[in-house]
Amino acid sequence: MSSNDYLYTVDEISQILKVNKNFVYDLIKAGHIIALKLGRYKITRLELLRFLEESNGKDFSDVNDVKELVF
Repeated sequence: MSSNDYLYTVDEISQILKVNKNFVYDLIKAGHIIALKLGRYKITRLELLRFLEESNGKDFSDVNDVKELVF
């Protein structure tokens, strides 16, 4: 793993998750993704993996009221 693979910008996270940048900021503000601020917000690879694992099966249509995904 190179050092470029450890920290992601909000823009990179939005591309990985296939959502817009504002949604990533909403996830950070709501506490679903923990970021650090080094000039701009950065998210570690481990935090991204944690978020994906814990969010599997969840509906994030409203980041302030996350529910179990219902099919």
